[in-house]
Parts: sequence; C-alpha cells; structure tokens
Amino acid sequence: MRNKELFERAQLTTPGGVNSPVRAFRSVGGTPRFITRAEGPYFWDAEGKRYIDYIGSWGPAIVGHAHPAVVKAVQTAATLGLSFGAPTEGEILMAEEICKLVPSIEQVRLVSSGTEATMSALRLARGATGRDKIIKFEGCYHGHADALLVKAGSGLLTLGNPSSSGVPADFTKHTLVLDYNNAQQLEDTFKAMGDQIACVIVEPVAGNMNLIKATPEFLNTMRRLCTEYGSVLIFDEVMCGFRVALGGAQSLYNIKPDLTALGKVIGGGLPVAAFGGRADLMAHMAPLGGVYQAGTLSGNPVAVAAGLTTLKLIQADGFYTSLSAQTAKLAQGLTQIAQQAGVSFCADSIGGMFGLYFADQVPASYAAMMQTDKDQFNRLFHAMLDGGVYLAPSAFEAGFVSAQHDDAIIAATLDIARTAFAQY
Repeated sequence: MRNKELFERAQLTTPGGVNSPVRAFRSVGGTPRFITRAEGPYFWDAEGKRYIDYIGSWGPAIVGHAHPAVVKAVQTAATLGLSFGAPTEGEILMAEEICKLVPSIEQVRLVSSGTEATMSALRLARGATGRDKIIKFEGCYHGHADALLVKAGSGLLTLGNPSSSGVPADFTKHTLVLDYNNAQQLEDTFKAMGDQIACVIVEPVAGNMNLIKATPEFLNTMRRLCTEYGSVLIFDEVMCGFRVALGGAQSLYNIKPDLTALGKVIGGGLPVAAFGGRADLMAHMAPLGGVYQAGTLSGNPVAVAAGLTTLKLIQADGFYTSLSAQTAKLAQGLTQIAQQAGVSFCADSIGGMFGLYFADQVPASYAAMMQTDKDQFNRLFHAMLDGGVYLAPSAFEAGFVSAQHDDAIIAATLDIARTAFAQY
C-alpha cells in the first residue's frame, strides 16, 4: 500500500498530490505510482514493482533511463559547481550542436522549460512584427503561458476564451484558435486578417491530443501564408524535436519554420529547453534588441551536460532507423492483437513516438480524437499497468519508446497486451 500512503500524504502539502496534473491519474482513475528509480526501459515504484516504461519522462529518456554516459557527464559537471549565473563554454557547445542539427536555427537562446521556450518565441514574434494576433490550433498544447491556454470558440474567427481559471479574457483576446489539419480554414483566416497576424504556432507532430500528425498540405499552406503576409511561423518541437528524427519534424516535412521551440530530449532528463531561428529575428532579443527574456538557471551547466551528451548519443549510425522500427513494431503489434480480439482499435507511430486510439482509424484532428472511446482506453491502461507496463495515464497523451526497448521488451509488452485485450 506504499503508493496509496504516499499519495495520501502528498495531498496534504501539494495540490492534488502531484506537481503536474496528468500524474494524478484523474483521467484513468486509481492511485498514481510513486517512482523510486529507473534504468534502461524500466522504472520501479515505491512498492518495488517494475514497469516497462512508455512515457520516458514524457520524451526526454530517448537513450533510456540512467544511461551511463549521461550519468557520468552529470556527475562530472556537478563536481565543478551546480550553477554560476554567468556564461559557460557548455552553453556555446549546446548552441552549436542545435544549430548544426536543425538548419533552420541560425541562433538559439537556452531556457529551462518548454513553456518558457514557446512563451518567449511568441513574444519575439510579436516584437519583431509589431502585431498582436496569434494563431494556434485546437488540441495543440504549447505550455501554460496565459495567451496559449485557450479553447476554441464556436465560429471560424471567434476570439479565444481562457481554458484555465486565473487567465483574464483580455490576455487571450488576440489568440485565434483554428482546427488542426484544416488548410482551408487557415487560408480563410489569413485572407480576413493576415496583416494583423504576428505568428502561427503549431506542433507539426502533436502529442497532447494523443499522437496526431500534421498533413503536408496543412504545413505547406501555413509556410506559404506566413511568408506571403509577413507572419512568423513557429514550430513547437518541444515534444517531437529529436524524437521523430535527428533534425526534428521539420526535417521530415522539409519545411523551414522561422522559429523553433525545443525541449525534452535536449535536456536528457534535466530541465533544458530552447528557442531559436533566423538570425535577423533573434537579433530582436535583449541585449541586442527590445524583446526581453531572462532566466537565472538558463544554460545550467549540469543540465547542459546531460543534454549535450544525449544529443551526441542520438547521432550514432542507425539510431533513428532502429528507434522507428521498434516503435512501429509496438504499434503494429498492438493493432493486430486488438483486431484479433475484435476490438475497435488502431495505433500509429513516427520516430520514437506512438499513439493508441480506440477507433476504426487514426484521428487527424482534435474533434476526431474526442470521438474515440476513452473508457476503453482506461480499461487497457489498468490492465497493462497490472501486467507491468506503464502507458501514459491519459487517452490524450502520446507514448514514447527509447533505444533500450529492444525486441525482448517489445515482445514482453505484446504478451501483456494479449492478456489485456482478451478481457474485452
């Protein structure tokens, strides 16, 4: 009962007993697992039970938990000091590596969280264009900055309404929320008010309404319109950057955004994120320009050491070929097992990300995702959890495979899935 006891204790001093909402298991029900350690593709809870982990700290653990090279880099960096509040060579090395791997990024600014990265990119786009309005898409999550916590209105150009208490409507009145993968709606919006739009921000591979891929038409339309109207195109690759390919989703789609937000993998498990892009845009950032952003722990030397080591590891020959193959093997295996059990289910994958859907076909939008069977997912989640497989505790979150999920791990997962789907 240790997990239950810890959860009850945590609720006395922490709202909901957790420090990030999805961890509370509110969507799936039951008691959260309190994790004590992790290694490779596994982690262990407070009761000593081992799980095959398919969240990987929500993406960063792409080389597996506690990779020896990453741990060694962190230990070495820690012996030299934990934080300086002054520049380090490690920050330069990290920036150089990011610019090398993501050609659209000519200059980059390091921050500590994905929310900081997207929030700062948004401010930069507004500062550079002198415009206020922004476009985001329903179902895409870009962190908890006020202007981005918005739900869609009922009409095409309805101004966004706050989807969180504590966010004044005035903060979101310039945020337009459109349908993901709807190129025509994007065309119509730019035609109506293109000269007022500072930027479009999008997850080219969405991971917070489960895994949903953008269509090439959708992203190409976005790129063309932003160029035509002088708006800034921001790719939020906090989740999919270095997760789906070495150059991020933009390398798969062959589209060059003006700004990119990164996180997760570039921290290797520690808090590092970044935003960057065209040098002329980045020149608007203080101390060169008038767009202000700062952070005491930005470029923290210990975190940078973890991230830089991870970025080196993922450049090994065949890394992404193997990662993509293992993730596809998992998705295809689960689909086959479910179909054999007569369950309406499908799965999809890209790089090291995957999505599970209780539906006849893979959703392409938030509205389609909302039509999937959440109750069926909750049943699967608990059956897999009981069997020793930890999936994301929500039907609306993507899953993640690491380089340590070998054939034996995938096979063990599918064996547990057969037992789970047999109960349907």
